[in-house]
Amino acid sequence: MDVHLDELHQFPEEFSSEKLTSKGFQSAVVIQDYPIRERMVYLHVRKRKWLICSTGQIVSRDWDLIAKGARYTKGFASFLKELFGQIPDQQ
Repeated sequence: MDVHLDELHQFPEEFSSEKLTSKGFQSAVVIQDYPIRERMVYLHVRKRKWLICSTGQIVSRDWDLIAKGARYTKGFASFLKELFGQIPDQQ
């Protein structure tokens, strides 16, 4: 099952003091999550890009969704580690 998620058009709080303009989306990141009814679930997440008008710098919101060294959500990686003693594809 593939679920496509796009970040809402809301300014990132960490840049609230800047004037921002939306510049579309970054490439989608695919994250594997908990299976649903024995079907694999893949989240296709696209983060927005923002232009800081005063500097011309492109920025985006800092998300901390993916487990370090894996392509799983933190919750799913924790579940796999508890079940198998490690995250699959990691040694």
